Amino acid sequence: MPDFDLVVIGAGAAGLSTAAVSAALGLKVALIERAEMGGDCLNWGCVPSKALLATAHAAQAVREAGRLGIRVGEPEVDWAAVRAHVRGAIAHIAPTDSEARFRGMGVEVIRASAHFTAPDEVEAAGRRITFRRCVIAAGSAAVVPDIPGLGPVPWLTNETIFELEEKPEHLLILGGGPIGLEMAQAHRRLGCRVTVIEAGRIAGRDDPELAEGLRRVLLREGVELREGATLARVEPDRAAPGRTGLVAVLEDGTRIPGSHLLLAVGRAPRLAGLDLVAGGIAATPKGIKTDAGLRSVSNRRVWAVGDIADPQGIGPRAFTHVASQHAGVLARRMLFRLPAKVDYAALPRVTYTGPELAQVGMTEAEAREQGLDPRPYRFPLPETDRAVAEGIEDGLVKLVVSPKGRLLGAGVLGPHAGEMAGIFGLMIGRKLPLSALAGLVLPYPTLAEAAKRAAGDFYAPKFLSGTAKRLVGLLWRLP
Repeated sequence: MPDFDLVVIGAGAAGLSTAAVSAALGLKVALIERAEMGGDCLNWGCVPSKALLATAHAAQAVREAGRLGIRVGEPEVDWAAVRAHVRGAIAHIAPTDSEARFRGMGVEVIRASAHFTAPDEVEAAGRRITFRRCVIAAGSAAVVPDIPGLGPVPWLTNETIFELEEKPEHLLILGGGPIGLEMAQAHRRLGCRVTVIEAGRIAGRDDPELAEGLRRVLLREGVELREGATLARVEPDRAAPGRTGLVAVLEDGTRIPGSHLLLAVGRAPRLAGLDLVAGGIAATPKGIKTDAGLRSVSNRRVWAVGDIADPQGIGPRAFTHVASQHAGVLARRMLFRLPAKVDYAALPRVTYTGPELAQVGMTEAEAREQGLDPRPYRFPLPETDRAVAEGIEDGLVKLVVSPKGRLLGAGVLGPHAGEMAGIFGLMIGRKLPLSALAGLVLPYPTLAEAAKRAAGDFYAPKFLSGTAKRLVGLLWRLP
């Protein structure tokens, strides 16, 4: 008789959701976590980063208040108070993910590392634990690239940057993806000098038109961008006696001195230490190999969810909302034995800069690569009445539409763009025709009108065609 019906390894977003649902349905569940309950999202990712961004956006709102007739000076940033806000946000949410709450659900929480000793057994805290099913939800960690000189030079990741007791004087950021850009703008708006070093272009996965709009904003605010630049090595800054510092040396010989270095070049699954071979569990460098329903392809007792899952033919996605989606797939397939599989066709992703950059579904380039003959429809956010009223000068909605009027993807650059992404996700996920968006009645005035206006442009040529005018002329003669 196994010790537990279900053993969950990892108490991040995916593991917590899986353990909670399984325990609520009457299973005997063990939850094993070696670090902080809540995982990356609560402690070093989504929550602290958005809390820091909130303080940064507030500072920028003070700077820009003059355009609306409010005269104030440069905001004074109290770094200790900023850090207290970030810690307070984590502390406020922490009880939801706490050990005490899950013990109250009947889950046995084991605070230790875990590794497999057999296909149906793990070892944690000196205990051999057998199971009927196991869910690996160990998550991912920041990639530390092999850069010459990195050893002697201190560096930061998303797990350590929020621990800085003093505001960085000049933050160098390696990587121009979502984490790099969010931290770049946050620290710049809080008064730090910031340089981003990116081998390609910033926001490389997003539509180039939308990325260009974000680039203009970052440059206007004073973020220094080095795109198409390769970091050759780092050195201690010998010209900065009495304080720590470094010099980033680019491949072309350019030397950029800085006070701190943040590594933001990607994520890697936490596979080390699990002893997957002993568990008979196949893996790739991207994670645990699973089928589309998240079941291990080599050990049918084992499932993987969240960042560590690598579904065949689909690949991993390192987002908290994907972890929640995975937990839903797992509940249907593992617990209720219903057909279920992951589907990222309507998956949203958001970079929470100001303005935010949101993408749902395919970009125009991705649709063209699949031979779908996409038609782009755009509407500038500043042309909406809401944007005029609020003095919003940047932003764009771009829809990627099939010739028959099906939404293939959408991108938004604008304030709270992530809130608008849900509309597009619903349309793509439910395969709604573009007419549903074009005919949507929205409250006035809202920025979402830009999406409706862009959708309306698809139908305008037909609606205003010569045939339509002749038809109206004929119908007008009827009594």
